[in-house]
Amino acid sequence: MAAKANKEAPVPPKAEAKAKALKAKKHRIKQAVKKLCDIDVAKVNTLIRPDGVEKACVPLAPDYDALDVANKIGII
Repeated sequence: MAAKANKEAPVPPKAEAKAKALKAKKHRIKQAVKKLCDIDVAKVNTLIRPDGVEKACVPLAPDYDALDVANKIGII
């Protein structure tokens, strides 16, 4: 007799990505911003919206000017 196959529903890729993204801790977000944009961060504020999307607001350290950072990363 063949063994029964596990009949658990597979996790959709989007749900798995959301679950991994929601596990991002504030210190990891701070490190990522510092590495990607080469700037110092004062602190990290996060919120999870009702639809499950996590947002992060990253205030800059006092010695950084927002316009200089925007020019550096290509927004302006």
